[in-house]
Amino acid sequence: MSRRRLSALAAAVVLAVAPAAAARAQDAATLDERLRALAVPVRVLMIAAHPDDEDTQLLTWLARARGATTAYLSLTRGDGGQNLIGNELGEALGAIRTEELLAARRIDGATQYFTRAFDFGFSKTAEETYRHWPKDTILGDVVRVVRAFRPHFIVAVFSGTPRDGHGHHQVSGLLAREAYDLGADTVRFPAASHGRPWTVAKFYRSARFRPADATLSFDVGTYNVLRGRGYAELAGESRSQHKSQGFGVLQRKGAVLDHVTREATRVNAGTEARAERDLFDGLDTLAGPAPPGVAPDSVRRALDRLRQAIDLRDPWPTVERALAVVGRRPDDHLLVAQAAGLALEATADAPTVAVNDTVAVSLTLYNRGRVPVRWLPGDTVQPAVALAVALAVAAGHDTLVVAPGGSATRILRIVPTEATTPWWRRAGRNGDWWATPIAVAPGDVPDDESRAGLAVRIAVELPGAGRWPLAAPLVHRFADPVKGDQQRAVLAAPRIGVRLERAAAYVPAGRDVRRSLRVFVRSVARDTQVVRVSLELPQGLRTVTPAPVVRLAPGTEAAVTFDVQGRLPVGRHRLAAVASTGAGPSAAQWRNGYERIDYDHVRPLHLLRPATLELTGLEVALPARTDIAYLPGVGDNVRPMLEDLGFGVTALDPATLATADLARFRSIVVGPRAFEASEALYAARERLYAYVRGGGTLVLQYGQQELTRPGALPYPVTIARPHDRVTEEDAEVRVLRPGHPLLTTPNRIGDADWAGWVQERALYIPRTIDPAWTPLLAMQDAGEPAREHGLLVAPLGRGVLVYSSLAFFRQLPAGVPGAARLFVNLVAATPTAAGSRVP
Repeated sequence: MSRRRLSALAAAVVLAVAPAAAARAQDAATLDERLRALAVPVRVLMIAAHPDDEDTQLLTWLARARGATTAYLSLTRGDGGQNLIGNELGEALGAIRTEELLAARRIDGATQYFTRAFDFGFSKTAEETYRHWPKDTILGDVVRVVRAFRPHFIVAVFSGTPRDGHGHHQVSGLLAREAYDLGADTVRFPAASHGRPWTVAKFYRSARFRPADATLSFDVGTYNVLRGRGYAELAGESRSQHKSQGFGVLQRKGAVLDHVTREATRVNAGTEARAERDLFDGLDTLAGPAPPGVAPDSVRRALDRLRQAIDLRDPWPTVERALAVVGRRPDDHLLVAQAAGLALEATADAPTVAVNDTVAVSLTLYNRGRVPVRWLPGDTVQPAVALAVALAVAAGHDTLVVAPGGSATRILRIVPTEATTPWWRRAGRNGDWWATPIAVAPGDVPDDESRAGLAVRIAVELPGAGRWPLAAPLVHRFADPVKGDQQRAVLAAPRIGVRLERAAAYVPAGRDVRRSLRVFVRSVARDTQVVRVSLELPQGLRTVTPAPVVRLAPGTEAAVTFDVQGRLPVGRHRLAAVASTGAGPSAAQWRNGYERIDYDHVRPLHLLRPATLELTGLEVALPARTDIAYLPGVGDNVRPMLEDLGFGVTALDPATLATADLARFRSIVVGPRAFEASEALYAARERLYAYVRGGGTLVLQYGQQELTRPGALPYPVTIARPHDRVTEEDAEVRVLRPGHPLLTTPNRIGDADWAGWVQERALYIPRTIDPAWTPLLAMQDAGEPAREHGLLVAPLGRGVLVYSSLAFFRQLPAGVPGAARLFVNLVAATPTAAGSRVP
């Protein structure tokens, strides 16, 4: 293809660019991999259910070693999981796990997609999962991704059978195969709503855990001399981004085998599956990387020669010739920018900007290459949640020429028209699936990286190579004294944000209560704001605090405290905080704020939330002594709910447990998975058991395999793999010891106390237990044997030890009344509840 033809083609096409393109690697190895990819027209889609389900080694190898355009489709964002690094659960955890997947993809080189399925928690069957996810809705999303991404083969991580365990896994395996079969079916899924039909050539299933079933095995640990690392090492780095799930892994050197099973093919049906020698077998019948009328083999040979001859110190001439051979692909802008030495930066002077305020963006193009570049007019901001006007540096110079070694700057003024929040949350949820469509138009399903935050996009023109897009995320850049250069995504927020510390709280019903309630107000406006804060209270509550007025300087937050008094009946009640500014026609009320999620390994996020507090009025009795200690676990929001109920709770630091005065506490509660999260706590566990032997009460919330280690518990338990759990939150509960004090004192637990539970009953239920334990409850999912070890009690010396696998960490923060009443009983346990003494 001539340079003139290439230039004409380039001028006619404007390509979409991911906002985080600048975050991708720019080293010589990446340049070599991008150049190799020009000769590989193959596109591969991997499909599974959750973040962390993907075969990262296979993704890395396909994308970087083989040059295939590779993507991972996760049905969910992992909202129903647990959290090893913080207390976020539910939708907030799903946002974290989404960002962890995007961080992984920036390392392994693949692209990331999702469907609208919400992770509602563990499910044991595909049938149960389909009761939460409308099948045609989620299958339609999978088909949309297939038709937009247009893969040549699909790799399903799961088998679609009960062997997969988790019902979500089974459904992902089933839908993957149905999407392969239906990709071109415009009767079932019309092109007008799901995009142009696409026929997938081959369908594989992962066999990495069942290599005997594999029809094809290959080494995914091959070494890249330019990187100085093998691809399995790189995959280990990618996999370790799933930090909220504790999935850090070793970066393995040497040969690492991976395995797949070919289940269906449309291109080499005459070749037995086990006779295949390569994943790409049969794909040479497809259109190659060549322009029409040019033999693909000749193009590949030409590209191989160019790649062998490239001067990595001056790669642009070779890349320019390679592009003239193959034309252009949607992802080639990354190769062009790197080879030409182009870098774009978009910075703002603050990390947060108010909706409808104007922010100046300094947009700088650096030319570190050897050819001049023309910066064309028409800079834009993506996504379209901001109005933008590009201003040239000097009047009359709409196009800027940036010489080699030079740079140029434009000032772009943007006015955000709505707050930044994860795109999929904009329309909320319909039960257990998100309402916001994944497609922006039929056949157009942007990957999640391209929808994450604000980005600025420009167009440049290179001599002989035509017009190309460049993009940069909009960031606030600053120097941290310890971490050095820091770049934080610029987020748009309400001018005034108002929030409460929590979304749910307990109130003992029918009693006079008095609570101090803190309300936080924040301003991101550019001028000082005078804000009046008030509460909207349910009937039965009042505040004696006059509505406070605060003056907020730009970018500051203040906390105001209300004294709330009164009494509430049994039931659910809602309280709201309101911030008001101005008077008359300029008066405004603000009822929302944002939760900021900020971890070093992911980009910061704003989750917009209404400033409301759901109060659960419940009838609950407390023991005479209410002074207890709490050792926090993971994803643990239980302690403040115990304070609501009337306990005086002291938070203990595991590091000081050896010297703490434990005898002053009526009971000690250990949070979920605390022994796993804190080596200091595990090492000091005998101190807790000595406290029990002296007459104390110790309540242990669920743990995982760490509790099966010898000596972890005074009386051993075993936990099966996979573990026993009861996932039906409304599963019937049968009392094994009627009249037992833990079920009667101080609150008599009845059938009503098992109503309204959320997500699941119990998890990591011990399979076998020492005879010293007394089981109190039996429960089961439909069609399964009863699980009788979800709540255990045992004597230890003069005290009592309680172990619970019940999902209190989900129930109490959700304000479930029966769970609170039962938890009070556990904390109130006395040696009488444990029976005879055991030393």
